[in-house]
Amino acid sequence: MTERRHVLITGATRGIGRAIAEELAPHWHILVGGRRREAVDQVVAQLPSAEPFVAELTDDDATLSAASGIGRLDALVHSAGITVLGNIAELTRSDWRAQFELNVVAVAELTRLLLPRLREANGQVITINSGSGLRSAPGNGSYCASKHALVAFTDALREEERGRVRVTSIHPGRVDTDMQIAIQAQLGHEYEPERYLAPRDVARTVALALSMDPGANLDVVSVRPAR
Repeated sequence: MTERRHVLITGATRGIGRAIAEELAPHWHILVGGRRREAVDQVVAQLPSAEPFVAELTDDDATLSAASGIGRLDALVHSAGITVLGNIAELTRSDWRAQFELNVVAVAELTRLLLPRLREANGQVITINSGSGLRSAPGNGSYCASKHALVAFTDALREEERGRVRVTSIHPGRVDTDMQIAIQAQLGHEYEPERYLAPRDVARTVALALSMDPGANLDVVSVRPAR
């Protein structure tokens, strides 16, 4: 029997992150990333081969402690993230900081800590970005800015680690998740789930990137709703 490769997925207790964990579960050992031990343990219990990775990723000490416990690592999937809607004239310093801290700084720090393990495995880093990382929109400027920054991070990392670690940036359109429900409610829109991608659509894209032979890499992938 082939030994399972190991993948850490942040934000794996719900939404896109959980769908990725479930999609990869038949063939991978999943490190289930999340902030709350109870939620993480529930997902771990439902997967055939999994272990918890519990950390508040915006906390330096918590992230270092959790990362130091990882031995083998073949892939790192960054799925955790937040969005705060609002016009530029309304957003506060704390709004900007919160989004950049989780969407960019935490991604960069966790990647830095785990790069030695990923280099050993000739592994992969995948960031779940957004269509907002390719274009901006009124009322969503700070989130778009954080996702544009994430593009800059992945582009630089891809070239710095070329030949050692492969790097993919995935840009989904709107996805049918709890976050999307909250966004549409804040905008005052009726929620129509059929208008959005299913989380599994994004998960399959991650699986495709991870299935590429070592001589090939999906640099940037955009996956959009058909409607």
